[in-house]
Amino acid sequence: MAHGLIQSVEVKRRARELGFNLVGIARAEPSLTLDAYERWIAAGMHGDMGYLARPDRLARRRDLGIILPGARSMVIVGLDYSAAIPEARLTDPLRGRIASYAWGLDYHDVMGERLELLTAWLSDSAGGAARLYIDTGAILERSHAQQAGLGFVGKNTMLIHPKRGSFFFLGEILTTLAFDVYDSPGKATLCGTCTRCLNACPTDAFPQPHVLDARRCISALTIEHKGWIAPDLRPLMGSWVYGCDVCQNVCPWNRFAPAGDPAFAPPAQLDRAAPLLRDLLALDDDQLASRFAGSPILRIRRDRLVRNACIAAGNAAGSAADSSLLASLLPRLEDHSPLVRGHAAWALGRFADERAVAALRDRLAAEGDAQVRAEIAGALT
Repeated sequence: MAHGLIQSVEVKRRARELGFNLVGIARAEPSLTLDAYERWIAAGMHGDMGYLARPDRLARRRDLGIILPGARSMVIVGLDYSAAIPEARLTDPLRGRIASYAWGLDYHDVMGERLELLTAWLSDSAGGAARLYIDTGAILERSHAQQAGLGFVGKNTMLIHPKRGSFFFLGEILTTLAFDVYDSPGKATLCGTCTRCLNACPTDAFPQPHVLDARRCISALTIEHKGWIAPDLRPLMGSWVYGCDVCQNVCPWNRFAPAGDPAFAPPAQLDRAAPLLRDLLALDDDQLASRFAGSPILRIRRDRLVRNACIAAGNAAGSAADSSLLASLLPRLEDHSPLVRGHAAWALGRFADERAVAALRDRLAAEGDAQVRAEIAGALT
């Protein structure tokens, strides 16, 4: 390619050669939904994700030239990750449930390697400066992807491609290069009167269409939230231990979702999709690193994952899983982490079993952490 206006068809061809399923090109302009985003931040709906509200991050979203001086264009790519797992495995009360995007390898690594190759090819072919992002920069990627023609934003705030659904990752290259052709924006919405995603959300995390309250979102609670999960939300979280797929699973557009890239498929034993809760409850740091090597699950570390497993085990109380899960929860009352001890106490309180009551009383007498003591007292009542 010569210097000057870059042929968009050549960039798209190279992106598809690298395995990307979607690719679009947009001008490096502020997101058309920036005002809505700032209202969302002002309402506090970003929850614990304080980095989203940092003044320097807001400034970058308003002016992409702060990220990359002279930025003129964005190349936005998508990579499918959908995979099929037997429903009986996913709904087994003895198992925790993991969002499908995390069944295989960490998408940051897979996408990053390919985006680096695309960025290097673009630089070698046409020069110019560039920066790449995969869910890591101050970029409203779903909105920019819509501007690049990759789909529309649904009522569940997911980017939806009319022929591929929403089970795909996004990545971006911000560049100083200009292209001969820019893609036309996708439709503002194609949801019509459908409200399946809003109605299906277990925690009512959508106060209105196209608005997600992260403070109630199971995905944000299990991944981003580092502390105590509100007791009123715990029973609504079901068996999810990392992320949530509910609003995508019920979306009619996902009947078109193709099979995803093999890198994101779970290993043959399927335990990366729905691991046994007894195994998660017994994890230490070394076992976590070994069991979930190469997985995005490592990002939340051991204590948060075990906290989530405690909640899932408590929500299985009353099922055929009672006996084995009770036995797995009892040792967590002695866990080194107050966060784990407290959530284990809540879970044990949901079991109608004398062993649980006796263990809670014993722990209350020895417990020194005020929050854990409050959890135990609540469990006993």
